[in-house]
Formats: sequence, structure tokens, C-alpha cells
Amino acid sequence: MITLTIAGVAAAARTTAARRASLPLAVAAAIAAPWVLDAYTISLGSYAIVLGLVAVSALLLTDVAGLPTLGQGAYLAIGGYTAATLSRTVTSNGPLQLLAATAAAATAAAAVGVFATRTRGTTFLLTTVAVGVLTQAVASRATSITGGDAGRSVDPITIWPATAPVTRHGYLYLYALACALAVGGALALLLRSRFGLTLRGIAAAEARVQANGVATGRYVLLVYVIAAAVAGAAGAVLIAVRHTIGPSDGGFIVSALALLAALVTTRTMTGAMLGAAVIVAVRDLVAPALLAGHANILLGALFLAAAAGRSIARRARLAADPSTGGFP
Repeated sequence: MITLTIAGVAAAARTTAARRASLPLAVAAAIAAPWVLDAYTISLGSYAIVLGLVAVSALLLTDVAGLPTLGQGAYLAIGGYTAATLSRTVTSNGPLQLLAATAAAATAAAAVGVFATRTRGTTFLLTTVAVGVLTQAVASRATSITGGDAGRSVDPITIWPATAPVTRHGYLYLYALACALAVGGALALLLRSRFGLTLRGIAAAEARVQANGVATGRYVLLVYVIAAAVAGAAGAVLIAVRHTIGPSDGGFIVSALALLAALVTTRTMTGAMLGAAVIVAVRDLVAPALLAGHANILLGALFLAAAAGRSIARRARLAADPSTGGFP
């Protein structure tokens, strides 16, 4: 048993080292994309970054804190409409819109989370669905603020005051990528802190963490707010790269795709971004070429393949080291 445990620890260490080594390569490839891909593909890449940020938001709750969610699209909508309103009334500066969208989504989550984070498991999941549905309904009816089902269109962003608007797809993609890297870097530091370790403890055994005198409710509320802030940032990036937002941009389908992206690969932030890229590529590039009008079939097959792959991998880990329970 001891030999198996040591072997499992060594395998986990090798996996972590491989992931860290591959990250710079992934970032370099992402930065180089505008110079090798056409404008349409780059525009899809920009949206993949938006979906990836929402996926990271879902990952924080679902995997790190153990709270499955299908409502992160609601906070994307809140952030997006905040950025759109700011663009139409105050400033076209993209970074300022990003900060405002993040703050608005976090504030809304703090109000909702006081009640939502009192629940767990399936009840929490259904609560997030309800939040998403209500947010989409409000966005459809508050026409004076959101433009209703027609949505809101805005002018292109500027990066610095008194500079020209950013209109080229490549530059917008790089702006979105820079935002994602900034958010990811901040979250990586947070998850390596005591806060992140406590969250993982809560996900594994909340009662034990409470027995050690930790107020778990505060931690859960805080991670809910942080996850919403990340989704709100995604809303601002969406406004920057598409110059428009509608109720469907934060609907249930977006939340479901974000959750799929978060769980379809390695359950890391890099994996969530990669999962989002795969989903967008399957839906908007592969499906139109192979199964026009049936993108959901391919996405469903992708989900089943990912679930089967994870099940096989878990059984292999369990056979190699029973003490891990089959988890990495």
C-alpha cells in the first residue's frame, strides 16, 4: 500500500510539472494566433476567451468549492450591460469598463449570495438556474436600460484616453487575451493561498472544516462573489470584442456551455479556457462543415466522450493507487 501511495504521489507530481511546463507554450500559441489565423477565426477566438472566463467562474464554484452552478451567465449579463451603459453614457475606455463590470457583478452576487450560499448540492444548483432565468427575463423587459430582446450596441473601446478606437479583430483578441491572463494570474495566486486551500477543504468535508472553527459560510459567500466578478469581467470583454449584448448572451445555454468547458478537460483554469476553445470550434467551425444545424449533437457527443474518458482515467488511478479514491 505504501509503495502504491508513493507511486501515486510521484505520478501526480509529474502531471503537475507537465501542466506547468505546457502553460507557457499555450500562452505563446495564443499570442501568436492573430498572425496566423484569419479574421473570422480570430473573432471566434475572442468569444472563446469570453466563454473561457465564464468557465473559470464556474470552475471556482463547481470544482474548487464543490458548488455546482448553472447560473454564471447571469453575471456575464450584469457585467456586459454595465459596460455597455458606461460606454454609452460615460466613457469608451475598455479597462474602466472592465473594472466597473467586475464591481457590478460582484455587488449583485453579494446581495444574491447571502441567500444562495445557504444552500448546497442540488438545491444550490437549482438556485443558480433560477438566478440565471430571472436575470435573462429582466434583461428582456428592462428595455430602457438593456434595449430588450434587441440588445444594446456600443461604439468600439479605447485602451487609453484620447486614443483611437480599437476596431481590428486581432487587436481586440489580444485585449481579451490580456484581460484573461490578468484575471487568471490573480486567481492563481488566490487559489494557492490559505483561502484556496480552505475552499478545497470545504468541498471535501465541510463539517470537518467547521469543526476546526472555520466560518465556512463566509468563505463560500466570498468565492461566490469572486466567481461572479470573473463572469462580470467576461461581460465587459464581450462588449469590447463584439460591441453588442443581448439577453441570450447571458442565458442558460451559455451557463451550461461554461460548465461543460470547466469540466470537460483537466479541471484547471487552463483546462477551462481550452475547453471553451474546443466548444466554440466544434459549434462554429466543425459542426457547420459536417452537420449543418446540428451543432448540439456534436457538443453532446463531446460531453459524453469527456465523461467516459474521465471515468476510465479515474478507474485507472484507482487501480494504481486505491488510497486516492480515483481522484488526481
